[in-house]
Amino acid sequence: MEFPELAARTSLFTRGAPHQVTVAADGARVLFLRSAGPEDPTDSLWTLDLPRAGGGEAVERLVAEGPIDAYAADPQARVAALVTDGRLRRVDLRTGAVSDVAANGPVADARPDPTGTRIAYLSPAGELRVIEPDGADVLLAGEGTHVSWGRAEEVARRDFDRRRGYWWSPDGQTLLATRVDDARVTPGEDVRTPRAGGVNAEVSLHLLDLDGGWVDVHWDRETYPYLVAVDWVEGGPLITVLRRMQQHGLVLAVDPRTGETQVHAELADPRWVEPVAGTPCHLPDGRVLVGGELAHDGYDARCLFADGTLLTPPSLYLRRVVGRMPGPGGSPDLLVEASDGEPSEQHLFRVRTAIGGGGVESRRLTTAPGWHTGAVGGDVLVIGARSLEHTGTRWTVWQGDAQVAKLEMLSAEPAAAPRPALERVTDRRLPAAVVYPTGHVDGRRLPVLLDIDGGPGHQEVRAERAAWIERQWWADNGFAVVTVDNRGTPGVAPSFEKVVHRRLADVMLTDQADALGALSGKHPDLDLTRVAVRGRRFGGWLAALAVLRRPEVFRCAVAEGPIVDWAQCGTAYAERYLGQPVDGPEIYAHHSLLEAAAEPPGRSPVSPLLIVADPADPVEAAEVARLSTVLTRTDRPHELLHEADPARRLPAERDFLRRSV
Repeated sequence: MEFPELAARTSLFTRGAPHQVTVAADGARVLFLRSAGPEDPTDSLWTLDLPRAGGGEAVERLVAEGPIDAYAADPQARVAALVTDGRLRRVDLRTGAVSDVAANGPVADARPDPTGTRIAYLSPAGELRVIEPDGADVLLAGEGTHVSWGRAEEVARRDFDRRRGYWWSPDGQTLLATRVDDARVTPGEDVRTPRAGGVNAEVSLHLLDLDGGWVDVHWDRETYPYLVAVDWVEGGPLITVLRRMQQHGLVLAVDPRTGETQVHAELADPRWVEPVAGTPCHLPDGRVLVGGELAHDGYDARCLFADGTLLTPPSLYLRRVVGRMPGPGGSPDLLVEASDGEPSEQHLFRVRTAIGGGGVESRRLTTAPGWHTGAVGGDVLVIGARSLEHTGTRWTVWQGDAQVAKLEMLSAEPAAAPRPALERVTDRRLPAAVVYPTGHVDGRRLPVLLDIDGGPGHQEVRAERAAWIERQWWADNGFAVVTVDNRGTPGVAPSFEKVVHRRLADVMLTDQADALGALSGKHPDLDLTRVAVRGRRFGGWLAALAVLRRPEVFRCAVAEGPIVDWAQCGTAYAERYLGQPVDGPEIYAHHSLLEAAAEPPGRSPVSPLLIVADPADPVEAAEVARLSTVLTRTDRPHELLHEADPARRLPAERDFLRRSV
């Protein structure tokens, strides 16, 4: 079977692998989803029951057969709510009993309360509803057209990674819920995605008691319209809000009785604020954890603070706060994901929250090279390890310093074992990698395929095999595949990320071209007279821009669903990097493929371009058609491919690049 077809059937070798791992707060069990085999798309819910005092072995058992679209459990993992095609099931995780739950129509985002007695869910009508222990389905909030309760609006989901819109109180008696009014966003259209410079949905926050009480949460929503993070585990709720231009934000504590807010911390950056995942949150002693940037006294780091006190050393690039672990003297330690000097690797660190005379203290828990993630509950730590030595995430379960179990992997292994050469190049120390064809013989010159993303928030050069499986297929089709994380990507330092502010195109194209030159000195088999470039969405924009602006470097390009016109991007995404269109129309013009395509080629060589669109996405197809019209007008060679299935799309892209490079 050819790689493109096998990749599609195995979902790039992820089917049959454990994912969505959750640990009970007391460490008694580990929950996860997994399908039955390498080509089975149907996830079931599994639990690993762990021995407590008295010994015994960990037991893995199936608790609910799939298909399961999503699940959520109470903190102690006693009850789980499962959703499949809008149907709701309740699982008693202690006994394994599964029961269908009658709901008022299709169900989304179902979540048990912390006591495990009620289940809240969202309805298609924009309602937030609660199913009581006796089975009664109660409407908690709902208004109808243009207003929805308890959901994360499009901007929050896509641009701030806030995927929830309601949160249970720790006692299970109150829900903190968003009210989203998108009446002013693209009126009359089904897709309510505000465009750069346009009007966002109005988002407010409310405390809803199960007995019908209602309290509004108060903050200056005109000045700080973006609600980017919410936490309510202990103490009162904590929220993070940002200004429209995202250069200033507030961490606010909410009084659950009155809805009044108090400022706990300010976030500020002249370019944009980048909150740390997993923050803000409370410590048991009442201090508030906030992730932010340390950019003075020579430091250039993403760190963690507790009420303004530094908890992590500036050498760490903090990525996420996972949770709390038992610590000495009654003060909890923190489990965090971070990089320490090598951006291609991510490791787990244990961070002290009790600061003594010795200052900050952290200990690295994962030692093998690779990309590590974690989940924690009680004294149980589950480590997900990805590396260049194997495909997929290998999950191990630890109690204290002892490994007590593994989560079984049922996924397939690809035939090829890619061995990317990871590098840091140019005076900017750009992370880069080269993948050669299997069995490559030194001295054989190869055309280069620059396979890029390059977008802010996305990192491609990582020490994990999954990042290179498809790239190995491209290499085995006759290319030396090069990937470069230009400035603007995470993992190195805040200044490395944010230097692209309002000048994405120039900085990123310069970095990609300079990295190619630097790599050719270390890899003489790279033929820089034959360089192709390809990318998807942001990477598609950069690939198309490369052949339009730098045809002397890039011979041809494949642009999959590219950003054609930044003015058509979402508000938060476009404005974070380019500002508002009204304030800098020349910036938007400089970053537009339409403007670049309209420029006469002159005497420069003209590089062919293949533009790929998903036929099921009418917005993408329309943008691609706009670009094609301008390219035709200026006699620039290009082809269109309307195909989403990788089994057909990848061979078509390969054939185009082979004949064009």
